[in-house]
Amino acid sequence: MNNLKTVALLGFMSALVVLVAQALGYSPWVGLGFAAVLNFFVYFFSDRMALAASRAKPVEEHELPQVYSIVRNLATQTDMPMPRVYLIDSPQPNAFATGRSPRHAAVAVTSGILQLMTHEELEGVLAHELAHVRNRDILISSIAAMLAAALSIFARMALWGGMGRRRGGNDAISGIIALLSLILAPIAAMLIRLAISRAREYQADASGAAITGQPLNLASALRKLGMGTARIPMNVNPAVSQLFIADPLKAFGSQGGLGRMFATHPPIEDRVRRLEEMQYEV
Repeated sequence: MNNLKTVALLGFMSALVVLVAQALGYSPWVGLGFAAVLNFFVYFFSDRMALAASRAKPVEEHELPQVYSIVRNLATQTDMPMPRVYLIDSPQPNAFATGRSPRHAAVAVTSGILQLMTHEELEGVLAHELAHVRNRDILISSIAAMLAAALSIFARMALWGGMGRRRGGNDAISGIIALLSLILAPIAAMLIRLAISRAREYQADASGAAITGQPLNLASALRKLGMGTARIPMNVNPAVSQLFIADPLKAFGSQGGLGRMFATHPPIEDRVRRLEEMQYEV
């Protein structure tokens, strides 16, 4: 269901790009072309950018033997190359993975998560992160970002071009359409991107729990992550916050009510409930 939801959201965003372009009198290939060039660079250098933005430092096996052991076992179990391992000097418990493919993957953990998690919980967290790489979530995010960028480009083109090139018998109607596109299209694109991000988190939870065969270990880890991220702030670039297993900026605001629509991560309690249901099915 998470994969179907992702496909549906990407399809809706693609249709939105075409409709907005037509409403403004532009070819959809113009905006898609610009966005593709921009995101091509981001896609191939996303791992370096994410690691730099989170201040992650590479570590050798003798520095983090437990993490290396868990990651190596999980990589062997899933037939993936051994990812690079990084450490983030932060008391907040958290972790993320990046890389456009399993051959270019990296896993980063905070010093806080190493102090808080049991071996089994840490294994659940790292299995979740490897699942992101295995599921090609960086590629999916790049496609969503490309489509969102295309919509933003069309909106700016409409503004620069006098609110749209299309001029028919009624300039007022054309102007209204262009104005609505200028305001609503970027908001819609952002909401869809966030919905895709939340769907991929649910999927990584399920895939990671399937790798270890112990959904409750990840559920236990998520409970601790929920409390830790709420109490301990983390100095991280908001642009990479969605990569983390739990929202690193949670301490700066809540996700209640309408805020959930603008959240990069699903509520911890919902993720725990799904994992508990998965354990029951097992």
